[in-house]
Amino acid sequence: DGLYDEDPRKRPHARRIGVVTSITSRIEAMAEDSASALSRGGMKTKILAAKIATSAGCAMAIADGRSDSPLSALQGGKECTWFIPQNDPQSARKHWILSMKSRGHVVIDEGAARALASGKSLLPAGAIRVGGTFNRGDPVEIHDREGRSVGSGLIRYTSGEARQILGCRSAEVVRKLGYPARAALVHRDDMVVLTSG
Repeated sequence: DGLYDEDPRKRPHARRIGVVTSITSRIEAMAEDSASALSRGGMKTKILAAKIATSAGCAMAIADGRSDSPLSALQGGKECTWFIPQNDPQSARKHWILSMKSRGHVVIDEGAARALASGKSLLPAGAIRVGGTFNRGDPVEIHDREGRSVGSGLIRYTSGEARQILGCRSAEVVRKLGYPARAALVHRDDMVVLTSG
């Protein structure tokens, strides 16, 4: 039903830890590499899963899953060990976007660079060139006219569509593509803007 300071099957006085705010080497040492009839990998595997979840901005619980409706039991206050997120989900998502291998790039004008720096989305009107071959949702780099990286993001158009709507105002995009389209090439929620200096 959670992480204990010692193996409760061997040590009857072991204490369950209610909340783990940070996975330290001490916490890792508590997770002996053992397996029961109901699990594989033991507590070490669960601690590794907790590291991944909390670094991605998610809370995680280790709890007894053998009872009926274990999630309802957790919601009702059943004993467990909660692991507290280390990052907020938005920050973790931005790190994930920045770490992805780019499938292409979009070159933007000075006005678009200023808009991105102030937290705006990248619109087709500010794009002047596209490089590479990519699909919707692929990671792309965003460059200024001099080729410097301004940021990275998940693009909402294929490379072919993006080339068709370069420099277009929002009202022109539908006419160019022939079907309803999204306003942004890269939405600000799907983008990491690099700060200069």
